[in-house]
Formats: sequence, C-alpha cells, structure tokens
Amino acid sequence: MSRCFYNLGRVPLGISTPVLYDIPLGYSQGKMSHIDKEKQKLVARIKRIRGQVDSIERSLTTGDDCADVLMLLANVRGGVNSLMAEILEDHIRLHMMGHEKSPMPSVELAEDLIGLVRAYLK
Repeated sequence: MSRCFYNLGRVPLGISTPVLYDIPLGYSQGKMSHIDKEKQKLVARIKRIRGQVDSIERSLTTGDDCADVLMLLANVRGGVNSLMAEILEDHIRLHMMGHEKSPMPSVELAEDLIGLVRAYLK
C-alpha cells in the first residue's frame, strides 16, 4: 500500500493536520492505467491461488480422500501455469515487441526468450 497525505480541513482529536491514510493496492489518485488494471487482475489471480493452497492444507489436516487432494493440487497447478503464461506473454509483448522494446540485438532477445520458455517448461 502506498501512503498519502490528505488535509481534511478539520483536525481530529489527537491527530495533527495532515492525516496519513493508506491507498489500497492498485488504486492511485488519478485514473488507473491499463498496466495498473492488469496488475490488479494478476494480484486477484494470486489471491485465488492462495485460497486454493489453503484449501489443500485444510483437506490434508482433515484427512480428506486422496483423490480430492489430488484434484485440488491439479487446480493449483493449473492456476500457477496460467499465471506464468500470462506474465510470460506480457513480458514478450511489452519488453520484446512493444514500445519498451529492448535495445538488445535480436539474437540476444531470442536467447532471452528461449531461457524464459525453458524456465517456464521445467
């Protein structure tokens, strides 16, 4: 969370004027950019994955059936793979093809991409 100062115009008891408050992750004082919205989607996906992992822990501690635990594990794996694919695609589009295109020669870019794909497929 980022911090922001905001002058309320009145002073709450025990607090001096400017009041410090938290801005929730993904929000800014102006319009949200396209990248901020994408980051919010990725963070929401991570939170879903975290919930799925918590579900696996509960299943293991309560002694659920092995087939149920395996299904939960497969769901987490699918969520993580999907997240990795999304971030890899964004990296390629933004840093290798987009306006933030790397100044590296194409051979080095290809090697970088090969390294990313190999790491992803492990």
